[in-house]
Amino acid sequence: MSVRDTATEAYREALPVVAISAVGGLFAGVVLGGMEAELSAIPGLLLLVPALLATRGNVYGSLGARLASALHQGLVEPRLDLADERTRAAVAAAMANGVLVSCFAAVAGFALLAVLGRDHASLASLVGVALVAGLVSGLLLTLAVVVVVFVGYRRGLNPDTLAGPVVTTTGDVVGVATMLLAARLVLALGGG
Repeated sequence: MSVRDTATEAYREALPVVAISAVGGLFAGVVLGGMEAELSAIPGLLLLVPALLATRGNVYGSLGARLASALHQGLVEPRLDLADERTRAAVAAAMANGVLVSCFAAVAGFALLAVLGRDHASLASLVGVALVAGLVSGLLLTLAVVVVVFVGYRRGLNPDTLAGPVVTTTGDVVGVATMLLAARLVLALGGG
């Protein structure tokens, strides 16, 4: 395969996904723009947005890369039933990392705001939002990553090309949406 053929194939696979990523990013921005009430009611929540979104991309991007590598090496079969022990272990590790890092970001954000003397919500409120958003977005992102990587691989597409853009876009959209859901839940329970 020539360099030109390789480049053409990479663009053919990646361009539609990257275009969808741009639209998804805009949608996440619209959702974030609609969170004014929640951002005001839970001081410090805005500080968590970049940390929690970056966490989604890093943790679930690693899951996508791990699964893609295992597929290329023939270590796992592209099945959606999670029957393979390696696939289950990768999923469990990603979920645990996603939730733990989300909670860590909330605690670190709370501490930073307190040290800087900035207005902030209670630690319980910030951790509650991070925990709920981390858990729900983790479940949704895990599903998206496993489906995209395995189905793409079965259709002859390179899962490495698909995983990155899908994870970042889905992570942004799902991350902001679950943060909104989590903030509303925390506020309904009397947090803030």
